Amino acid sequence: MLTVISAMNGAVQASPALSAGAGPGQGSTGAAPAPFADLLTDAVGQVNQLEDQARAAVSGLMTGSGVDVHQAMIATQKASMAFELALAVRNKAVQAYQQVIGMQF
Repeated sequence: MLTVISAMNGAVQASPALSAGAGPGQGSTGAAPAPFADLLTDAVGQVNQLEDQARAAVSGLMTGSGVDVHQAMIATQKASMAFELALAVRNKAVQAYQQVIGMQF
């Protein structure tokens, strides 16, 4: 889950338009930031990886292949929290899109 949060924090920091207090010409200096879509794709990939790890831990627990109960529970909670975070980000993005569509010019 921390990897998902750090990836999303990196997305906000890498995008000059989204970082707090960034005005015109105040973007990061140096290398060009990664596109926001790539950062979100990486975050979704990390959520998928956590879910795969949780699935493997639970199946290992059920088959008795040396996975402890606490390891399986930690893996499932990490996957659950990462999914909830991704869902919350998606809901906020949809809400922002709907607000922009509702604006009158």
